[in-house]
Order: sequence, then structure tokens, then C-alpha cells
Amino acid sequence: MQKKVLALHDLSGFGRSSLVPIIAAISAAGHQCVPLPTAYFSTHMAIPGWETVDLTGVMPRVIDQYDRLGLRFESVYAGFLGSADQIDCVRDAVLRLKSENGTAFIDPVMGDNGEVYATYTPEMCTRMRELCEIADIITPNTTEAAILLDRDPASAPQNETEAQEWLHALHSRYGAQVVLTGLDYEPGKVGSGCLSADGGTISLHERIAQYYPGTGDLFAAVVLGALLNGRALADACALAGEFVKDCIAYTAAQHTDPMHGVQFEKLLPRLFSCHENRTEV
Repeated sequence: MQKKVLALHDLSGFGRSSLVPIIAAISAAGHQCVPLPTAYFSTHMAIPGWETVDLTGVMPRVIDQYDRLGLRFESVYAGFLGSADQIDCVRDAVLRLKSENGTAFIDPVMGDNGEVYATYTPEMCTRMRELCEIADIITPNTTEAAILLDRDPASAPQNETEAQEWLHALHSRYGAQVVLTGLDYEPGKVGSGCLSADGGTISLHERIAQYYPGTGDLFAAVVLGALLNGRALADACALAGEFVKDCIAYTAAQHTDPMHGVQFEKLLPRLFSCHENRTEV
């Protein structure tokens, strides 16, 4: 059965980030992605000169309409949020629009590379922690995980044992399934760890020395699409990691401007044929 995902993210017209790869990946998994944009950006914010329209005022009215229509979603999925009001909207959407057996899938986008984003005040970080408390699945990177655990944002797991400790600490505090991204303690490799009721897994793969905005959005959307297709969390994370790695490698070979994002489009047809490489925790 085709499932519906309500995706509350910003929409960046150019640059292959936020809702653009999210809609593509969830659609490739065979499900309907219903976007509820938090803001429109002409390009993602790493490209200078962007224009934007804040859509916070529209979000409650959209949620009200969907509720009146009786729409219910197998997943309510949120990422970067620009204000406390938007966090409130996501919470409202989870409480009112998530189906009885659906999942609240929260990517707590607050920072990266050991630094908190400038827009995320201490109050915003506190509110994001509160949102994660009603989540079924959270997907922080190591910087965001440190914020969620009240640790130094510049800290990160230095080996597999520490990665396991972080996963268990997040699961214990928030009661959610956890995907921890940006694990890079092993030279030449990068990947993610996950923890659910069925156990945990660390999935590492070859690091490709190139940075592209939007790969975190693509990774999370592939994970969600795979979960909706009945895959276990560990399988979904391994699949997503390999797919994003392949997209980075393909794009690097094209020698395009990294700020234009990864060229995932031609690889979508083989999304669910990526090889898995998992180490049991």
C-alpha cells in the first residue's frame, strides 16, 4: 500500500537540498510525499544572494485544512526549522495528523562540524529537545547529538565504543529509535550508527573527499522511504549511506560546482540495489 509522508522542510529552488531531494527519494521508494514548506529560498543558504519568503504564517492553516479533510499520514517528517513557532507547528502536525501507527521522524537540524547554526538560540535548542521527546525516530549528526545530550557541540565519538554510548544515551533520554550520522572516527571512512528495539548497528563506508550541501536531507529521506517499505532500521541506514556515497562519487566525477549539490537523479532508479556493509553493535 502506498503511504503518505507529510514533510515539513524549507524549499530551496536551486542547489538540491531540503525538499528537492526529499520529495525525489520518498517518491522513488513508492510513496506520496506531501510537502509543507516552512520557507521558500531561491537557492540554499550556502549560495550567496538568496531570496526567501517565510511561510510560518501559512503552516497552521495548512494543518487545519488537512485535519478537516481527515488526512492522516504514515509519517510526519521535519527537518530544518527557522523559529520556535515552526517547532510548534511540527508538534501540532504530529499530534493531529500522524496516523495511529505512524511515525514522527525528526531530523533535528541545529548545527554541524562542531558548531551550532547562528539561527539556533539556546531557546531554539531547548524547543528542539522538546520536539524530539515526541519523536519515534530521530536522526541527529554528532554535533546535534551533543546538543540533544547537553554536551559540548564540538565533541564527537572517537571510536565504536563511544558511538554505542552516544546511541544508548540518546535512546534513553528521548525514547526514540536513533540514527546518529557523521561518524568519522575511523581513518578514510564515514557513516552512521542506529539503535532500535531490535538492537544497534554501525555502518561505515569509504569517505569521498568532497562536500556537497543537501546530502543529509537525501540520507534521511532514503532511510524513511526504506522504513516505509518494511526494511529494518539497520538495513535502511546501510542502504542510505551507500546510496549517498555513490551519489557523491558520481557527482565528483562530473566536476560540477559542489554548491549545486549531488546529482542523484540518474541514480534514483537503482536506489534499492546498493550493497550493505554493516557491523553488529
